[in-house]
Amino acid sequence: MTTAVSLPLATFRDFVYLLAIIGFILALKGLGSPRFARRGNQLGALSAIAAVAVTFTLPSLRHWSTNLALALVAMALGAVIAVPVARLVKMTAMPQLVAIFNGVGGGAAALIAITELLHLHALGLKPAVYVTAEVLLGVLIGSVSFSGSAVAFIKLQELITGRPITYPGQQAINALVGVAIFALIVVALVTGDLAPVYVLLGLALVLGVALVLPIGGADVPVLISLLNSFTGLAVAASGFVLDNNLLIVAGTLVGASGIILTRLMSSAMGRSLPNILFSAFGAVITATGGEEGDASRSVRTGTAEDVGVLLAYARKVVIIPGYGLAVAQAQHTVRELADALTAKGVDVFFAIHPVAGRMPGHMNVLLAEANVPYEDLKEMEEANLEMPTADVALVVGANDTVNPAAKSTPSSPIFGMPIIDADEAQNIIFLKRSMRPGFAGIDNELLYDPKTTLLFGDAKDTLQKLVAAVADA
Repeated sequence: MTTAVSLPLATFRDFVYLLAIIGFILALKGLGSPRFARRGNQLGALSAIAAVAVTFTLPSLRHWSTNLALALVAMALGAVIAVPVARLVKMTAMPQLVAIFNGVGGGAAALIAITELLHLHALGLKPAVYVTAEVLLGVLIGSVSFSGSAVAFIKLQELITGRPITYPGQQAINALVGVAIFALIVVALVTGDLAPVYVLLGLALVLGVALVLPIGGADVPVLISLLNSFTGLAVAASGFVLDNNLLIVAGTLVGASGIILTRLMSSAMGRSLPNILFSAFGAVITATGGEEGDASRSVRTGTAEDVGVLLAYARKVVIIPGYGLAVAQAQHTVRELADALTAKGVDVFFAIHPVAGRMPGHMNVLLAEANVPYEDLKEMEEANLEMPTADVALVVGANDTVNPAAKSTPSSPIFGMPIIDADEAQNIIFLKRSMRPGFAGIDNELLYDPKTTLLFGDAKDTLQKLVAAVADA
């Protein structure tokens, strides 16, 4: 007679955590490819749901108690706020949504670390030095991520200027804050008292603000990626505090992938991470023409009808999207134009710069929403190989990422930054609202290229006119 062996609840919980960890790893791999990103996102969400559900089997939450009630209320409030916001947010506001959600994650990790420390003190237990170190790391990194992400949100929402904000003695003040934080960590580790932890929390919030204020312009996507990495590291630190392997692995995955992405994006800009964080790039307008370009130089303008004929009879057209495409909400219209050109037998693809837009992968997400085929999206290196054979480079909302000054003007702040070589196409069509410089605050030499034709106006309206012109050609 066989006897059924019941699986202990703790073992079952660990098994589900293990499956969730595997799911997170596979989800991250899927997110590395536009073709499998949706599936990866779904797998990651399902893994998170399973992990959260099985967490309710913990002894402290298993029975109806104050803890369980508070957890359920917090989850309900989070869902009520987050679900409508995520569903209704416009693509133009997606970067700031990512920033604020990321900041909330960092703040939550910091609070969890402090709460666990308070719990140990309430029990009359003096935490081991390594436990205090884990708490301090969680508080420091999570708080920097929270306040830094909040400032990034405010900048992206244009509640304050998007340009770097600097002040006299800024680096010295930041250094003093850093020294004070280090001293507090040492005191907290030696004494085990709570007071240094509270002061550390406040100084870490100040440090996050101080680090983000002087960052602006084209550095924003790198900043968001770095803050995302900070949140992951804070979650991992909280995992050590709670002795939770799931949080440790998930946080490490986010932290590591964020650091790798930050490094790749820094390389794509031809700059080091310290240079991005401390150089206040984009602080001044360096173009001689100021806000409306160089008035002493002429540009060539055209009509949508003439450009439509040029596009319809081209052999290869490269569409280069930028943040202006998102602002005009013209992603669906640009796809219609691509479809119209393809129907005419034109070879069309989209050239994607790594830092186009206001967050990592912004253009990929934007065009995926418009159902642009993944195979039509080409990264900068691949696109540049085909640029000399392109009949037309159609720039829609991009600016700094196609500025030839990055290659030809050593005095330019973007010199050395890899760009999409739109200037190598036979013809360049530039869709712009005005001659104002891009987010980096510098004039674009491509506008004055003899091969460039400018179409002024709202990008969506102009693209609609181009679609009609191509159909009539």
